[in-house]
Amino acid sequence: MTLTSPVTIAQQPSPRTVGRRYQSVILMAVISIFMLGGIGSRLAYLQLIEGNRNRQLADNNRIRLIPKQPERGRILDRKGRILAGSRLSHSVFLWPLAQKKAEWPTTIKRLSQILNVPEDQIQKRLEQAGYNSPFLIRVARGISPAQVTALAEYSNSLPGVEVDAEAVRYYPYGDLAAHVIGYTGEISDNDFEKYKSENYRLGDVVGQMGIEAAYEKRLRGTWGGQQVEVNGAGQVVRILGQKPVLPGQDVQLTLDMDLQKAAEAALGNHKGSIVAIDPKNGAILAMVSRPTFDPNLFSTRITDAQWQRLQSEDHPFVNRALQGFPPASTFKIVTTTAGIESGKFSADTVLMTYPSITVGGIEFGDWNRAGFGPLGFVGAMAWSSDTFFYQIAMGVGDRDLIRWTRRYGFGRKTGVELSAEEAPGLVPDDKWKQQELKEGWFLGDTVNMSIGQGYLQASPLQVAVMFAVPANGGYRVKPHLLKDDEESKNWQDSLNLRPETLRTLQEGLRNVITTGTGQALNVSNLPPISGKSGTAEDFGRESHTWFGAYAPTDKPEIVVVAFGENSGGGGGSFAAPMVRQVLEAYFRNKQTQRP
Repeated sequence: MTLTSPVTIAQQPSPRTVGRRYQSVILMAVISIFMLGGIGSRLAYLQLIEGNRNRQLADNNRIRLIPKQPERGRILDRKGRILAGSRLSHSVFLWPLAQKKAEWPTTIKRLSQILNVPEDQIQKRLEQAGYNSPFLIRVARGISPAQVTALAEYSNSLPGVEVDAEAVRYYPYGDLAAHVIGYTGEISDNDFEKYKSENYRLGDVVGQMGIEAAYEKRLRGTWGGQQVEVNGAGQVVRILGQKPVLPGQDVQLTLDMDLQKAAEAALGNHKGSIVAIDPKNGAILAMVSRPTFDPNLFSTRITDAQWQRLQSEDHPFVNRALQGFPPASTFKIVTTTAGIESGKFSADTVLMTYPSITVGGIEFGDWNRAGFGPLGFVGAMAWSSDTFFYQIAMGVGDRDLIRWTRRYGFGRKTGVELSAEEAPGLVPDDKWKQQELKEGWFLGDTVNMSIGQGYLQASPLQVAVMFAVPANGGYRVKPHLLKDDEESKNWQDSLNLRPETLRTLQEGLRNVITTGTGQALNVSNLPPISGKSGTAEDFGRESHTWFGAYAPTDKPEIVVVAFGENSGGGGGSFAAPMVRQVLEAYFRNKQTQRP
């Protein structure tokens, strides 16, 4: 028996099942190729095309910029006393990156209810900064303790909202010298473009008027801050870098707070102004304007009721010390100068005065409606005779009178630092009349101008500069508020007056006090004073009143000018007592300061 190996017969596959076991593998491979291709192309797009943008967004979500506001420089009086400083207050900020754009409306609605700030106002501030801004955006300042508490209680439902303490402007004496110091406030939307180029941001605080605005760059300081890394909860993980905050510089003024208080008390609630300067160098010792305002109102968000109340008080933001009004008979200083310096009248000229004179068919009366008989320059100044100065002006002519008006500094700004709020005044002439009124210059215009009436306009500060000329021996000075302004202190413009002109002015102004319209200042408790009154008509309204003076007569230290807008009465009766009150405070303080 032969053994043979078993034969294995292979089973033939069915043609229906050929390749079936590989179908799923092939399908998975194809799908994988498409998926990997899609992912790869997306990764390539993200890396090559949007890589920079996404890296920035990732950094912004973990890196945060925390700006630190510099403390604003202080404003000091001449003795170093604080007129404007800072105090801590709570402000509310938004961090735009804390939420997606679509999530902010809910937060803004809740925040609006707590702060009592319109939703669209908060929304606008956020949109202006941008939703990807890494900076904190201030949306409210000076919030109340109750609002601080409410924000803390609802903090979990207010993502991206932060409360922080920051320095805000504080004026310890309220409205004292408000028009000089000015106030601060957030940059308005209209002004933002102007400040943007100077590295200001939305919500930054700037000086809005007065010294606060004039010396903004010096007072502002330099922002600093930190660049920090935060976690998902917004907590600081580490500090990546920091820039130190540089506080603003202090600004020391020529103002004397004691004299400023005395001047404000003297003016009271009367509409008008009082200015006091040093006649030797133009340093402003006091400057008051009424009505006024409290600059502290603007250190936080001012309410609509407060704003409306301010608007109803007859332009409280206008510094009347720098606005033009008819200077009235104080201007007879200029007419006297023009008369003698022209050579057409000698210093000892005597003229008959009259109840009135007629020029071009128009009657120009003397203020007492009777005249004063024959008078020289000194007597005419003492009694303020209008008809005397009418005759001087007609003899001099309009050209010489206008020329000397401009030599005294009228018709242009004085150079004081508050130029943004200062009016140049007006010295009218034939050209001006032709342009503005379509008519030429008449002799009657010259007559009117001789007594500080007509179209002529001068500010109380300009009038104070005029009084400084006879006080200091014939020099026009530059008024200034910065104590260390050596250029202004040393600036003098000699009018090159003849000795007889200067002597006549000085004698006439002294006689105003001893025998004339200013006898209210001829008192024993003050050194000898020289001065001049003025009353300007304001047709259809009460008259304006003026009084300017300097003291002591022999060696003047101070010029004081008081102006009452539509006060009624006369300069000698209304404004002179104000000047006396300021002078009494000046010499009383000087006496107490002596060792």
